[in-house]
Amino acid sequence: MPPPHQVARSTSSVVAFLSLLALFSAFLLFYYARYSSSSNCLLISDSLDAPLHLSKGGPNPIPPAEYSFLASLEKFLATRAPPSGSPGVAAASDGASDGGAPSPAVKALDDSIWKEEAERLYGEPMDPWSSPSVVRVYVYEMPAKFTYDLLWLFRNTYRETWNLTSNGSPVHRLIEQHSVDYWIWADLIAPESERLLKNVIRVHRQEEADLFYIPFFTTISYFLLERQQCKALYREALKWVTDQPAWQRSGGRDHILPVHHPWSFKSVRRFMKKAIWLLPDMDSTGNWYKPGEVWLEKDLILPYVPNVDFCDAQCLHDSQSKRSTLLFFRGRLKRNAGGKIRSKLAAALHNSENVVMVEGNAGETGKAAAQAGMRKSLFCLSPAGDTPSSARLFDAIVSGCIPVIVSDELELPFEGILDYRKIALFVSSNDAVQPGWLVNFLMNVDSKQIMEMQNNLAKYSRHFLFSSPAQPLGAEDLAWRMIAGKLVNIKLHIRRSQRVVEGSRNLCTCECRTGNITRVA
Repeated sequence: MPPPHQVARSTSSVVAFLSLLALFSAFLLFYYARYSSSSNCLLISDSLDAPLHLSKGGPNPIPPAEYSFLASLEKFLATRAPPSGSPGVAAASDGASDGGAPSPAVKALDDSIWKEEAERLYGEPMDPWSSPSVVRVYVYEMPAKFTYDLLWLFRNTYRETWNLTSNGSPVHRLIEQHSVDYWIWADLIAPESERLLKNVIRVHRQEEADLFYIPFFTTISYFLLERQQCKALYREALKWVTDQPAWQRSGGRDHILPVHHPWSFKSVRRFMKKAIWLLPDMDSTGNWYKPGEVWLEKDLILPYVPNVDFCDAQCLHDSQSKRSTLLFFRGRLKRNAGGKIRSKLAAALHNSENVVMVEGNAGETGKAAAQAGMRKSLFCLSPAGDTPSSARLFDAIVSGCIPVIVSDELELPFEGILDYRKIALFVSSNDAVQPGWLVNFLMNVDSKQIMEMQNNLAKYSRHFLFSSPAQPLGAEDLAWRMIAGKLVNIKLHIRRSQRVVEGSRNLCTCECRTGNITRVA
Protein backbone atom coordinates (compact mmCIF):
# COMPACT_ATOMS: atom_id res chain seq x y z
CA MET A 1 0.00 0.00 0.00
CA PRO A 2 1.48 3.44 -0.93
CA PRO A 3 2.26 5.97 1.80
CA PRO A 4 -0.55 8.37 2.80
CA HIS A 5 1.17 11.42 1.24
CA GLN A 6 1.34 9.66 -2.13
CA VAL A 7 -2.35 8.74 -1.88
CA ALA A 8 -3.20 12.35 -1.09
CA ARG A 9 -1.08 13.60 -4.01
CA SER A 10 -2.71 11.09 -6.36
CA THR A 11 -6.18 12.04 -5.13
CA SER A 12 -5.41 15.73 -5.64
CA SER A 13 -4.24 15.06 -9.19
CA VAL A 14 -7.44 13.19 -10.00
CA VAL A 15 -9.59 15.94 -8.51
CA ALA A 16 -7.67 18.58 -10.46
CA PHE A 17 -8.02 16.60 -13.68
CA LEU A 18 -11.75 16.09 -13.15
CA SER A 19 -12.18 19.79 -12.38
CA LEU A 20 -10.40 20.76 -15.58
CA LEU A 21 -12.50 18.28 -17.52
CA ALA A 22 -15.70 19.72 -16.05
CA LEU A 23 -14.62 23.27 -16.88
CA PHE A 24 -13.77 22.27 -20.43
CA SER A 25 -17.13 20.53 -20.83
CA ALA A 26 -18.95 23.59 -19.49
CA PHE A 27 -17.04 25.79 -21.95
CA LEU A 28 -18.01 23.57 -24.84
CA LEU A 29 -21.68 23.62 -23.79
CA PHE A 30 -21.60 27.42 -23.46
CA TYR A 31 -19.84 27.81 -26.81
CA TYR A 32 -22.29 25.54 -28.58
CA ALA A 33 -25.32 27.19 -27.03
CA ARG A 34 -24.12 30.64 -27.95
CA TYR A 35 -22.79 30.09 -31.44
CA SER A 36 -24.80 27.24 -32.89
CA SER A 37 -27.83 29.52 -33.27
CA SER A 38 -28.62 30.75 -36.74
CA SER A 39 -27.96 34.39 -35.86
CA ASN A 40 -24.26 33.94 -35.09
CA CYS A 41 -22.57 32.35 -38.04
CA LEU A 42 -19.30 30.63 -38.80
CA LEU A 43 -17.46 30.67 -42.09
CA ILE A 44 -17.91 27.45 -44.00
CA SER A 45 -15.20 25.73 -46.03
CA ASP A 46 -16.96 23.36 -48.35
CA SER A 47 -15.32 21.02 -50.80
CA LEU A 48 -16.03 21.60 -54.47
CA ASP A 49 -17.55 18.14 -54.50
CA ALA A 50 -20.09 18.88 -51.73
CA PRO A 51 -23.78 18.49 -52.66
CA LEU A 52 -25.86 21.53 -53.48
CA HIS A 53 -28.41 20.87 -50.72
CA LEU A 54 -26.70 20.49 -47.38
CA SER A 55 -29.68 20.63 -45.02
CA LYS A 56 -31.65 17.42 -44.82
CA GLY A 57 -34.03 16.11 -42.22
CA GLY A 58 -34.15 17.61 -38.74
CA PRO A 59 -37.14 19.24 -37.07
CA ASN A 60 -37.30 22.11 -39.60
CA PRO A 61 -35.66 20.91 -42.84
CA ILE A 62 -34.73 23.57 -45.37
CA PRO A 63 -36.89 23.26 -48.51
CA PRO A 64 -35.18 22.32 -51.79
CA ALA A 65 -33.53 25.20 -53.57
CA GLU A 66 -35.56 27.03 -56.22
CA TYR A 67 -33.45 28.22 -59.17
CA SER A 68 -36.24 29.72 -61.29
CA PHE A 69 -36.53 33.48 -60.91
CA LEU A 70 -40.24 33.49 -61.73
CA ALA A 71 -41.10 30.63 -59.36
CA SER A 72 -39.03 32.11 -56.55
CA LEU A 73 -40.57 35.56 -57.04
CA GLU A 74 -44.11 34.15 -56.95
CA LYS A 75 -43.41 32.50 -53.60
CA PHE A 76 -41.64 35.58 -52.27
CA LEU A 77 -44.54 37.91 -53.04
CA ALA A 78 -47.09 35.43 -51.72
CA THR A 79 -45.37 34.83 -48.38
CA ARG A 80 -43.56 38.07 -47.51
CA ALA A 81 -45.68 41.17 -47.19
CA PRO A 82 -44.19 44.68 -47.28
CA PRO A 83 -43.30 46.16 -43.88
CA SER A 84 -46.29 47.54 -41.98
CA GLY A 85 -46.63 51.24 -41.40
CA SER A 86 -44.40 53.69 -43.19
CA PRO A 87 -42.14 51.63 -45.46
CA GLY A 88 -38.67 52.88 -44.75
CA VAL A 89 -38.60 56.45 -43.48
CA ALA A 90 -35.48 58.32 -44.42
CA ALA A 91 -33.45 59.71 -41.56
CA ALA A 92 -33.31 63.37 -42.45
CA SER A 93 -29.84 64.78 -42.67
CA ASP A 94 -28.86 67.85 -40.70
CA GLY A 95 -26.31 68.57 -43.41
CA ALA A 96 -22.70 69.49 -42.80
CA SER A 97 -21.99 72.54 -40.70
CA ASP A 98 -19.55 75.26 -41.76
CA GLY A 99 -16.06 73.93 -42.29
CA GLY A 100 -17.29 70.49 -43.38
CA ALA A 101 -17.91 69.17 -39.86
CA PRO A 102 -20.23 66.15 -39.79
CA SER A 103 -23.81 66.56 -38.67
CA PRO A 104 -24.75 65.36 -35.15
CA ALA A 105 -26.49 62.29 -36.60
CA VAL A 106 -23.43 61.36 -38.66
CA LYS A 107 -21.06 61.90 -35.71
CA ALA A 108 -23.26 59.83 -33.38
CA LEU A 109 -23.32 56.95 -35.88
CA ASP A 110 -19.56 57.21 -36.43
CA ASP A 111 -18.91 57.02 -32.67
CA SER A 112 -21.22 54.00 -32.34
CA ILE A 113 -19.53 52.19 -35.23
CA TRP A 114 -16.09 52.76 -33.73
CA LYS A 115 -17.26 51.39 -30.38
CA GLU A 116 -18.56 48.22 -32.06
CA GLU A 117 -15.35 47.81 -34.09
CA ALA A 118 -13.18 48.28 -31.01
CA GLU A 119 -15.11 45.60 -29.15
CA ARG A 120 -14.48 43.17 -32.01
CA LEU A 121 -10.83 44.15 -32.32
CA TYR A 122 -10.02 43.73 -28.63
CA GLY A 123 -12.58 41.03 -27.88
CA GLU A 124 -12.24 37.26 -27.66
CA PRO A 125 -10.14 36.13 -30.70
CA MET A 126 -12.01 32.81 -30.89
CA ASP A 127 -15.38 34.53 -31.04
CA PRO A 128 -16.81 33.85 -34.54
CA TRP A 129 -18.85 37.06 -34.29
CA SER A 130 -15.57 38.96 -34.48
CA SER A 131 -14.27 36.98 -37.45
CA PRO A 132 -13.31 39.21 -40.41
CA SER A 133 -14.74 36.51 -42.69
CA VAL A 134 -18.29 37.15 -41.48
CA VAL A 135 -19.86 40.12 -43.28
CA ARG A 136 -22.48 42.06 -41.34
CA VAL A 137 -24.99 43.82 -43.58
CA TYR A 138 -27.62 46.40 -42.73
CA VAL A 139 -30.46 46.32 -45.26
CA TYR A 140 -32.23 49.63 -45.76
CA GLU A 141 -36.03 49.53 -45.57
CA MET A 142 -36.69 51.79 -48.51
CA PRO A 143 -40.21 52.88 -49.50
CA ALA A 144 -42.14 50.22 -51.39
CA LYS A 145 -41.98 52.14 -54.67
CA PHE A 146 -38.28 51.25 -54.86
CA THR A 147 -38.73 47.58 -53.91
CA TYR A 148 -42.01 45.65 -53.64
CA ASP A 149 -43.95 47.81 -56.09
CA LEU A 150 -41.35 47.12 -58.80
CA LEU A 151 -41.40 43.39 -58.10
CA TRP A 152 -45.20 43.37 -58.40
CA LEU A 153 -44.93 45.35 -61.64
CA PHE A 154 -42.66 42.70 -63.09
CA ARG A 155 -44.78 39.83 -61.79
CA ASN A 156 -47.98 41.27 -63.26
CA THR A 157 -46.52 42.00 -66.70
CA TYR A 158 -43.84 39.41 -67.47
CA ARG A 159 -46.17 37.39 -69.72
CA GLU A 160 -46.41 40.35 -72.11
CA THR A 161 -43.66 39.03 -74.35
CA TRP A 162 -44.56 41.59 -77.03
CA ASN A 163 -42.55 44.04 -74.93
CA LEU A 164 -39.20 43.87 -76.76
CA THR A 165 -36.02 45.89 -76.83
CA SER A 166 -34.93 47.62 -80.01
CA ASN A 167 -32.87 44.57 -81.03
CA GLY A 168 -35.74 42.13 -80.48
CA SER A 169 -34.82 40.65 -77.09
CA PRO A 170 -37.71 40.10 -74.65
CA VAL A 171 -37.48 42.75 -71.94
CA HIS A 172 -38.59 40.45 -69.17
CA ARG A 173 -35.97 37.87 -70.05
CA LEU A 174 -33.31 40.57 -69.82
CA ILE A 175 -34.62 41.46 -66.36
CA GLU A 176 -34.31 37.83 -65.31
CA GLN A 177 -30.73 37.66 -66.61
CA HIS A 178 -29.84 40.69 -64.50
CA SER A 179 -31.92 39.80 -61.43
CA VAL A 180 -28.99 39.54 -59.01
CA ASP A 181 -30.54 42.42 -57.02
CA TYR A 182 -33.56 40.21 -56.25
CA TRP A 183 -31.61 37.07 -55.30
CA ILE A 184 -29.21 38.83 -52.92
CA TRP A 185 -31.89 40.96 -51.26
CA ALA A 186 -34.35 38.06 -50.88
CA ASP A 187 -31.69 36.00 -49.14
CA LEU A 188 -30.60 38.82 -46.83
CA ILE A 189 -34.13 39.52 -45.57
CA ALA A 190 -35.20 35.87 -45.27
CA PRO A 191 -35.83 34.53 -41.74
CA GLU A 192 -32.59 33.22 -40.26
CA SER A 193 -34.19 29.80 -39.83
CA GLU A 194 -34.46 29.56 -43.64
CA ARG A 195 -30.96 30.77 -44.51
CA LEU A 196 -28.00 28.51 -45.25
CA LEU A 197 -25.18 31.00 -45.79
CA LYS A 198 -22.82 31.34 -42.84
CA ASN A 199 -20.49 34.07 -44.10
CA VAL A 200 -23.03 36.91 -44.18
CA ILE A 201 -25.56 38.01 -41.57
CA ARG A 202 -28.16 40.72 -41.54
CA VAL A 203 -27.90 43.14 -38.62
CA HIS A 204 -30.68 45.44 -37.48
CA ARG A 205 -28.56 48.15 -35.88
CA GLN A 206 -26.52 50.34 -38.20
CA GLU A 207 -23.59 50.57 -35.79
CA GLU A 208 -23.10 46.79 -36.10
CA ALA A 209 -22.88 46.87 -39.89
CA ASP A 210 -19.81 46.46 -42.07
CA LEU A 211 -21.86 47.29 -45.15
CA PHE A 212 -25.21 48.81 -46.13
CA TYR A 213 -27.36 47.21 -48.84
CA ILE A 214 -29.52 49.44 -51.08
CA PRO A 215 -32.52 47.32 -52.22
CA PHE A 216 -33.51 49.34 -55.27
CA PHE A 217 -34.47 47.38 -58.40
CA THR A 218 -32.69 49.53 -60.95
CA THR A 219 -33.08 47.14 -63.90
CA ILE A 220 -36.83 46.57 -63.49
CA SER A 221 -37.43 50.31 -63.22
CA TYR A 222 -35.32 51.00 -66.32
CA PHE A 223 -37.17 48.55 -68.55
CA LEU A 224 -40.74 48.78 -67.25
CA LEU A 225 -41.28 52.45 -66.44
CA GLU A 226 -41.73 55.30 -68.87
CA ARG A 227 -38.50 57.18 -69.42
CA GLN A 228 -39.33 60.33 -67.47
CA GLN A 229 -41.04 58.34 -64.71
CA CYS A 230 -37.92 56.19 -64.43
CA LYS A 231 -35.57 59.18 -64.23
CA ALA A 232 -37.76 60.77 -61.56
CA LEU A 233 -37.67 57.56 -59.52
CA TYR A 234 -33.88 57.43 -59.88
CA ARG A 235 -33.61 60.96 -58.52
CA GLU A 236 -35.85 60.09 -55.59
CA ALA A 237 -33.78 56.99 -54.80
CA LEU A 238 -30.60 59.04 -55.00
CA LYS A 239 -31.91 61.60 -52.54
CA TRP A 240 -33.30 58.95 -50.17
CA VAL A 241 -29.99 57.11 -49.96
CA THR A 242 -27.66 60.11 -49.84
CA ASP A 243 -29.73 61.65 -47.04
CA GLN A 244 -28.88 58.72 -44.77
CA PRO A 245 -26.29 59.46 -42.04
CA ALA A 246 -24.48 56.20 -42.88
CA TRP A 247 -24.01 57.36 -46.47
CA GLN A 248 -22.81 60.79 -45.39
CA ARG A 249 -20.37 59.27 -42.90
CA SER A 250 -18.57 57.21 -45.57
CA GLY A 251 -19.44 58.99 -48.80
CA GLY A 252 -21.17 55.75 -49.76
CA ARG A 253 -17.97 53.68 -49.77
CA ASP A 254 -19.54 50.97 -47.58
CA HIS A 255 -22.84 50.88 -49.49
CA ILE A 256 -23.75 48.17 -52.01
CA LEU A 257 -25.62 49.33 -55.11
CA PRO A 258 -26.97 46.72 -57.59
CA VAL A 259 -26.63 48.12 -61.13
CA HIS A 260 -26.22 44.85 -62.97
CA HIS A 261 -27.64 45.96 -66.30
CA PRO A 262 -25.24 48.46 -67.93
CA TRP A 263 -28.11 50.81 -68.83
CA SER A 264 -29.72 50.88 -65.40
CA PHE A 265 -29.48 53.89 -63.05
CA LYS A 266 -27.35 55.61 -65.69
CA SER A 267 -28.70 59.15 -65.28
CA VAL A 268 -27.70 59.54 -61.62
CA ARG A 269 -25.11 56.89 -60.81
CA ARG A 270 -22.23 59.36 -61.19
CA PHE A 271 -23.37 60.73 -57.82
CA MET A 272 -22.94 57.29 -56.24
CA LYS A 273 -19.67 56.25 -57.86
CA LYS A 274 -17.92 55.64 -54.53
CA ALA A 275 -20.36 52.86 -53.61
CA ILE A 276 -19.72 49.17 -54.27
CA TRP A 277 -21.46 48.41 -57.54
CA LEU A 278 -22.71 44.95 -58.48
CA LEU A 279 -21.86 44.74 -62.18
CA PRO A 280 -21.89 42.32 -65.13
CA ASP A 281 -18.45 43.51 -66.30
CA MET A 282 -15.97 46.39 -66.21
CA ASP A 283 -16.46 48.03 -69.60
CA SER A 284 -15.11 51.56 -69.27
CA THR A 285 -15.15 52.80 -72.86
CA GLY A 286 -17.52 55.57 -71.88
CA ASN A 287 -20.45 53.82 -73.55
CA TRP A 288 -21.70 52.23 -70.34
CA TYR A 289 -19.56 53.47 -67.44
CA LYS A 290 -17.78 56.80 -67.27
CA PRO A 291 -14.09 57.02 -66.30
CA GLY A 292 -13.69 56.91 -62.54
CA GLU A 293 -16.99 55.08 -61.92
CA VAL A 294 -15.95 51.41 -61.86
CA TRP A 295 -12.83 49.46 -60.93
CA LEU A 296 -12.05 46.01 -59.55
CA GLU A 297 -10.75 47.15 -56.16
CA LYS A 298 -14.15 48.68 -55.37
CA ASP A 299 -16.80 46.86 -57.37
CA LEU A 300 -17.94 43.27 -57.80
CA ILE A 301 -18.53 41.34 -61.01
CA LEU A 302 -21.50 38.98 -60.78
CA PRO A 303 -22.65 36.41 -63.35
CA TYR A 304 -25.73 36.72 -65.49
CA VAL A 305 -28.58 34.45 -64.45
CA PRO A 306 -28.37 31.65 -67.05
CA ASN A 307 -30.98 31.65 -69.80
CA VAL A 308 -30.91 27.84 -70.12
CA ASP A 309 -31.69 25.12 -67.60
CA PHE A 310 -28.97 23.73 -65.38
CA CYS A 311 -27.58 20.44 -66.72
CA ASP A 312 -27.14 18.36 -63.55
CA ALA A 313 -25.00 15.25 -63.08
CA GLN A 314 -27.52 12.93 -64.76
CA CYS A 315 -27.96 15.36 -67.64
CA LEU A 316 -24.18 15.62 -68.11
CA HIS A 317 -23.89 11.83 -68.11
CA ASP A 318 -26.68 11.44 -70.66
CA SER A 319 -25.33 14.19 -72.95
CA GLN A 320 -21.71 13.03 -72.91
CA SER A 321 -22.01 10.70 -75.88
CA LYS A 322 -24.19 13.19 -77.80
CA ARG A 323 -21.64 16.02 -78.00
CA SER A 324 -20.97 15.68 -81.69
CA THR A 325 -20.74 19.39 -82.60
CA LEU A 326 -17.25 20.87 -82.29
CA LEU A 327 -18.22 24.54 -81.75
CA PHE A 328 -21.63 26.13 -81.14
CA PHE A 329 -22.97 29.68 -80.99
CA ARG A 330 -26.51 30.98 -81.14
CA GLY A 331 -27.18 34.65 -80.51
CA ARG A 332 -27.02 38.13 -81.99
CA LEU A 333 -24.41 38.37 -84.71
CA LYS A 334 -24.57 42.16 -85.03
CA ARG A 335 -23.61 44.05 -81.88
CA ASN A 336 -21.97 47.36 -81.07
CA ALA A 337 -18.57 48.24 -79.58
CA GLY A 338 -16.53 45.08 -78.87
CA GLY A 339 -19.44 42.96 -80.06
CA LYS A 340 -18.58 43.83 -83.68
CA ILE A 341 -16.21 40.88 -83.49
CA ARG A 342 -19.20 38.56 -83.77
CA SER A 343 -19.79 39.32 -87.44
CA LYS A 344 -16.06 38.85 -88.10
CA LEU A 345 -16.15 35.48 -86.35
CA ALA A 346 -19.20 34.45 -88.37
CA ALA A 347 -17.34 35.26 -91.56
CA ALA A 348 -14.20 33.40 -90.43
CA LEU A 349 -16.19 30.30 -89.42
CA HIS A 350 -18.52 30.27 -92.41
CA ASN A 351 -18.87 26.78 -93.91
CA SER A 352 -16.50 25.29 -91.30
CA GLU A 353 -17.16 21.61 -90.74
CA ASN A 354 -18.87 20.66 -87.48
CA VAL A 355 -19.43 24.30 -86.47
CA VAL A 356 -22.83 25.88 -85.77
CA MET A 357 -22.98 29.69 -85.64
CA VAL A 358 -26.48 31.07 -86.14
CA GLU A 359 -28.54 34.18 -85.41
CA GLY A 360 -30.98 33.92 -82.50
CA ASN A 361 -32.63 35.75 -79.60
CA ALA A 362 -33.39 35.01 -75.95
CA GLY A 363 -37.10 34.15 -76.25
CA GLU A 364 -38.60 30.78 -75.37
CA THR A 365 -37.90 29.34 -78.81
CA GLY A 366 -34.38 30.71 -78.67
CA LYS A 367 -33.85 29.25 -75.21
CA ALA A 368 -34.85 25.76 -76.33
CA ALA A 369 -32.64 25.92 -79.41
CA ALA A 370 -29.65 27.28 -77.49
CA GLN A 371 -30.03 24.70 -74.73
CA ALA A 372 -30.24 21.79 -77.18
CA GLY A 373 -27.27 23.07 -79.17
CA MET A 374 -25.04 23.58 -76.13
CA ARG A 375 -25.77 20.12 -74.77
CA LYS A 376 -24.73 18.61 -78.11
CA SER A 377 -21.44 20.50 -78.37
CA LEU A 378 -17.91 20.13 -77.00
CA PHE A 379 -17.12 23.87 -77.20
CA CYS A 380 -19.35 26.95 -77.00
CA LEU A 381 -18.21 30.25 -78.46
CA SER A 382 -18.42 33.19 -76.03
CA PRO A 383 -17.52 36.43 -77.87
CA ALA A 384 -17.90 39.94 -76.51
CA GLY A 385 -21.32 41.56 -76.76
CA ASP A 386 -22.04 45.27 -76.60
CA THR A 387 -19.95 45.05 -73.44
CA PRO A 388 -17.07 42.59 -72.85
CA SER A 389 -19.42 40.16 -71.07
CA SER A 390 -22.12 37.95 -72.52
CA ALA A 391 -24.83 35.76 -71.02
CA ARG A 392 -23.68 32.91 -73.27
CA LEU A 393 -20.63 32.30 -71.10
CA PHE A 394 -22.81 31.27 -68.16
CA ASP A 395 -25.26 29.38 -70.37
CA ALA A 396 -22.32 27.32 -71.62
CA ILE A 397 -20.97 26.66 -68.12
CA VAL A 398 -24.27 25.31 -66.75
CA SER A 399 -24.69 23.25 -69.95
CA GLY A 400 -21.38 21.42 -69.56
CA CYS A 401 -20.06 22.99 -72.79
CA ILE A 402 -16.46 24.27 -72.62
CA PRO A 403 -16.51 28.06 -73.21
CA VAL A 404 -14.20 29.52 -75.84
CA ILE A 405 -13.87 33.14 -74.74
CA VAL A 406 -13.06 35.77 -77.38
CA SER A 407 -13.23 38.99 -75.38
CA ASP A 408 -9.84 40.50 -74.69
CA GLU A 409 -10.79 42.79 -71.79
CA LEU A 410 -13.37 40.60 -70.09
CA GLU A 411 -13.45 40.64 -66.27
CA LEU A 412 -14.93 37.51 -64.71
CA PRO A 413 -17.05 36.85 -61.60
CA PHE A 414 -15.32 35.47 -58.50
CA GLU A 415 -11.91 35.30 -60.18
CA GLY A 416 -10.26 35.75 -56.79
CA ILE A 417 -11.73 32.34 -55.91
CA LEU A 418 -12.11 30.46 -59.21
CA ASP A 419 -9.49 29.66 -61.86
CA TYR A 420 -11.29 29.94 -65.20
CA ARG A 421 -8.40 28.31 -67.04
CA LYS A 422 -9.68 25.03 -65.62
CA ILE A 423 -13.03 25.32 -67.42
CA ALA A 424 -12.55 27.68 -70.39
CA LEU A 425 -10.24 28.45 -73.31
CA PHE A 426 -9.14 32.06 -73.86
CA VAL A 427 -8.45 33.06 -77.44
CA SER A 428 -7.05 36.33 -78.74
CA SER A 429 -9.52 38.20 -80.91
CA ASN A 430 -6.82 38.78 -83.53
CA ASP A 431 -6.22 35.02 -83.81
CA ALA A 432 -9.88 34.02 -83.69
CA VAL A 433 -10.92 36.05 -86.75
CA GLN A 434 -8.30 34.47 -89.00
CA PRO A 435 -10.04 32.01 -91.38
CA GLY A 436 -9.55 28.44 -90.22
CA TRP A 437 -7.47 29.33 -87.17
CA LEU A 438 -10.09 28.70 -84.47
CA VAL A 439 -11.29 25.37 -85.84
CA ASN A 440 -7.70 24.13 -86.18
CA PHE A 441 -6.95 25.26 -82.62
CA LEU A 442 -9.95 23.40 -81.18
CA MET A 443 -9.28 20.26 -83.20
CA ASN A 444 -5.84 20.08 -81.58
CA VAL A 445 -7.00 20.36 -77.96
CA ASP A 446 -5.88 17.19 -76.20
CA SER A 447 -8.70 14.74 -75.34
CA LYS A 448 -7.35 14.45 -71.79
CA GLN A 449 -7.60 18.23 -71.36
CA ILE A 450 -11.16 18.16 -72.68
CA MET A 451 -12.11 15.47 -70.15
CA GLU A 452 -10.51 17.40 -67.28
CA MET A 453 -12.31 20.61 -68.26
CA GLN A 454 -15.65 18.81 -68.52
CA ASN A 455 -15.14 17.34 -65.05
CA ASN A 456 -14.28 20.79 -63.71
CA LEU A 457 -17.39 22.28 -65.34
CA ALA A 458 -19.48 19.74 -63.42
CA LYS A 459 -17.93 21.06 -60.20
CA TYR A 460 -17.88 24.75 -61.06
CA SER A 461 -21.39 25.11 -62.45
CA ARG A 462 -23.00 25.51 -59.01
CA HIS A 463 -21.01 28.72 -58.49
CA PHE A 464 -23.07 30.46 -61.17
CA LEU A 465 -26.55 29.52 -59.91
CA PHE A 466 -28.67 31.94 -57.89
CA SER A 467 -31.29 30.25 -55.76
CA SER A 468 -33.74 30.50 -52.89
CA PRO A 469 -32.58 29.68 -50.32
CA ALA A 470 -29.10 30.74 -51.38
CA GLN A 471 -26.79 27.73 -51.38
CA PRO A 472 -23.29 27.35 -49.93
CA LEU A 473 -20.85 27.75 -52.83
CA GLY A 474 -23.64 29.24 -54.95
CA ALA A 475 -23.38 32.65 -56.61
CA GLU A 476 -24.59 34.58 -53.56
CA ASP A 477 -22.13 32.80 -51.28
CA LEU A 478 -19.14 33.53 -53.51
CA ALA A 479 -20.27 37.14 -53.88
CA TRP A 480 -20.07 37.65 -50.12
CA ARG A 481 -16.72 35.89 -49.93
CA MET A 482 -15.38 38.31 -52.53
CA ILE A 483 -16.86 41.29 -50.68
CA ALA A 484 -15.33 40.10 -47.39
CA GLY A 485 -11.92 40.44 -49.03
CA LYS A 486 -12.65 44.11 -49.81
CA LEU A 487 -13.68 45.16 -46.30
CA VAL A 488 -10.30 46.20 -44.92
CA ASN A 489 -9.61 48.34 -47.99
CA ILE A 490 -13.09 49.88 -47.79
CA LYS A 491 -12.54 50.90 -44.17
CA LEU A 492 -9.10 52.21 -45.04
CA HIS A 493 -10.56 54.61 -47.61
CA ILE A 494 -13.42 55.65 -45.33
CA ARG A 495 -11.03 56.62 -42.54
CA ARG A 496 -8.62 58.36 -44.91
CA SER A 497 -11.50 60.37 -46.34
CA GLN A 498 -12.51 61.43 -42.82
CA ARG A 499 -9.11 62.78 -41.84
CA VAL A 500 -7.27 63.87 -45.05
CA VAL A 501 -7.30 67.63 -45.51
CA GLU A 502 -9.28 68.58 -48.60
CA GLY A 503 -7.04 69.36 -51.54
CA SER A 504 -3.90 68.04 -49.87
CA ARG A 505 -3.46 65.08 -52.22
CA ASN A 506 -3.96 64.19 -55.84
CA LEU A 507 -5.14 60.60 -55.98
CA CYS A 508 -5.00 58.49 -59.12
CA THR A 509 -8.42 57.13 -60.02
CA CYS A 510 -9.77 55.02 -62.84
CA GLU A 511 -9.46 58.08 -65.05
CA CYS A 512 -5.76 57.19 -65.28
CA ARG A 513 -6.57 53.83 -66.83
CA THR A 514 -7.33 52.82 -70.40
CA GLY A 515 -10.81 51.66 -71.29
CA ASN A 516 -11.82 48.09 -72.03
CA ILE A 517 -12.20 47.58 -75.77
CA THR A 518 -12.00 44.29 -77.64
CA ARG A 519 -9.67 45.25 -80.45
CA VAL A 520 -9.47 43.55 -83.81
CA ALA A 521 -6.55 44.50 -86.04
